[in-house]
Amino acid sequence: MNGTSVLRTYRSVSTQSAAVDSNPHQLVLMLIDGAIEKTAGAVGHMLHGNIAEKGKLVSASISIIDALRASLDHRAGGEIADNLERLYDYMTRRLLEGNAQGDSRALSEVIALLKEIREAWAAIPQDYRRGVAAPAATPSQSPTRQ
Repeated sequence: MNGTSVLRTYRSVSTQSAAVDSNPHQLVLMLIDGAIEKTAGAVGHMLHGNIAEKGKLVSASISIIDALRASLDHRAGGEIADNLERLYDYMTRRLLEGNAQGDSRALSEVIALLKEIREAWAAIPQDYRRGVAAPAATPSQSPTRQ
């Protein structure tokens, strides 16, 4: 087994272990990070003329974005989920266009969009990450005046 193969196996096992130990919020972050990594790798391969590897990484990124799309809960997420659905569709189209046309700017645009989503997702307060928001104070729970 060569060094590259060992490293690839280690990354795969490490990623699988992290996924098993993660909550849904962390899993979404891992998916977004994976899509960013795959798309950035595709840009690198594109710039070096490695067409086959570029195609594999674009395909992997699209698969991850499809998983993110499939995880959307339109009933609970409402307008935000609808907007993300459209954004994921747009990113998939840009990846396909960029891959077909050899346009690294299209892939870089997707990376920037994914980073924005990641930043917003990471900023979700801890209480909401578990799906349970802290209850708002009601008048009966307010401190009493003395």
